[in-house]
Amino acid sequence: MPPVQEQHMKDGVSARSGMNFLGGSPDFSLVLGGPLYQLLRKTHLEGDHLELLYRRLLVITSIAWLPLLLLATIGPFAGSAGLSFLRDVEVHARFLVALPVLIAAELLVHARLTPIVRRFVDLRIILPADLPRFNRAVESAVRLRNSVPLESALLACVYIVGLWLWSDRVVLGTATWYAQAGGRWELTPAGFWYVFVSLPIAQFILLRWYMRFFIWYRFLWQVSRINLNLIASHPDRCGGMGFLGKTSWAFGPILFAQGAMLAGVVASRVLYRGESLLSFKLQIGGFIAFFLLVILGPLLMFTPEMAAARRKGLAEFALLAQRYVEGFQQKWIAGQHAPDEELLGTGDIQSLADLGNSFGLARDMRVVPFGLDDITRLAAVTAAPFLPLLLTIWSPEELIMRLIKVVF
Repeated sequence: MPPVQEQHMKDGVSARSGMNFLGGSPDFSLVLGGPLYQLLRKTHLEGDHLELLYRRLLVITSIAWLPLLLLATIGPFAGSAGLSFLRDVEVHARFLVALPVLIAAELLVHARLTPIVRRFVDLRIILPADLPRFNRAVESAVRLRNSVPLESALLACVYIVGLWLWSDRVVLGTATWYAQAGGRWELTPAGFWYVFVSLPIAQFILLRWYMRFFIWYRFLWQVSRINLNLIASHPDRCGGMGFLGKTSWAFGPILFAQGAMLAGVVASRVLYRGESLLSFKLQIGGFIAFFLLVILGPLLMFTPEMAAARRKGLAEFALLAQRYVEGFQQKWIAGQHAPDEELLGTGDIQSLADLGNSFGLARDMRVVPFGLDDITRLAAVTAAPFLPLLLTIWSPEELIMRLIKVVF
C-alpha cells in the first residue's frame, strides 16, 4: 500500500475513534460527538470544533422562547387574569438564562477537559506499560459519547417521563398564559408549544449533560483502576493529581444553569404567592450541597490510590531520613568528619533542610484530588443565581453593606 494512502487510512480511523495518538497520548473531547452534534454540524449550527456558538444560541433559544412570547401575547389568552407570560420569572430563567448557559458550557468543558486526558500521560501518572489499558478507557468513553441509542433513549425519556410528570402535576388553581384553571391539559396555543417543544428542548439538553457526567466519571473510574504513578512529595500536595480537581470548574456553568432554574421557581413563589425566601433556605442549601457532591464526590474514587501513595511515601522518606540523620550525626555530632572540613559552608545542613521539606510535603499530601478552594468556587457558582432574590428581603443598600461585611 502506498505510504500516503496508508497514512490517510490511519487518519480516518483516528478521526472516527476520537483519538489522536501523538506520542502515545490520546486526545479526547467529551462534547465533540453524538447524534445531536452531527445534526447541528449538518444544519450549519456548529463547526467541527464548536464554532458558530452565537448562531447556535440564537436559533435554539429562539425556538424555545420566541414562539411562547408571540403566542402568549397575540393569542386569545393574552389578557388572562392569572399569571401572564411576561411576568413568569420561571420560564424566562429557564429559557433565557439556563438554556443559553447549558449550550455555551460546551466550549468551557471542551477547553478544560480535553487537555486533562492527555495530562495523565504527559505527567507520567499513567506509565507507558499501562497506556494500552488507558487508551481502551478513552475508546470506551468515545463510543458512549457517540452512541445513537443512548441519545435516542434520552429523547424518549423526555417525552415519556416528562409528559407523565406534567400530567401528574397539581391542577392549576388559576388561569395562566399556558393553561386554563382546573385542567392539566386545557392548554393554550402557547401552552402546547411550551409542553411539547420548549420544555423538551431544555430537558433534553440538560439530560445530555447528565449523560456526559456519567461518561466522564465512568472514564475516571476506569483510570482509577490502573496502577497510577503517584508521588507523595509532589508540590501540588495531591501526589500529582491536583490537576484533576481543577476539572470540576469546567462544570461550573452547568451548576449555574441548574441554580438559575431553581431560582426561577423560588422567585415565582416569592413574588406571586407571597411566600418568604427564608422558607426555602433548607431547599437551597440542600440543592447546593447535592450538586457539590455530584461534581466532587466521584473524584473520591482516587482516594484509595492516593492514600496508599501517601503511606508509601511517608515510609520511604522515614527510611531515607533515618539513614541521612544517622550519617549527619556521625559526621558532625560525633566528629567523624575530615579535620580540614568545616561545617560552615557545607551543603549538609541545606540537604537536611531540603529533606525535611520533602518529608513535610509527603506528610501534608491530601487523599482527595481537590481542595477547599475548589469546593468554595463551585458553591459560589451554584448559589450565584439566588443572589438577586435577596432583594426581596433587603434593600439594595442593605444587601451591599452585608456583602461588604462578608468580604471585609
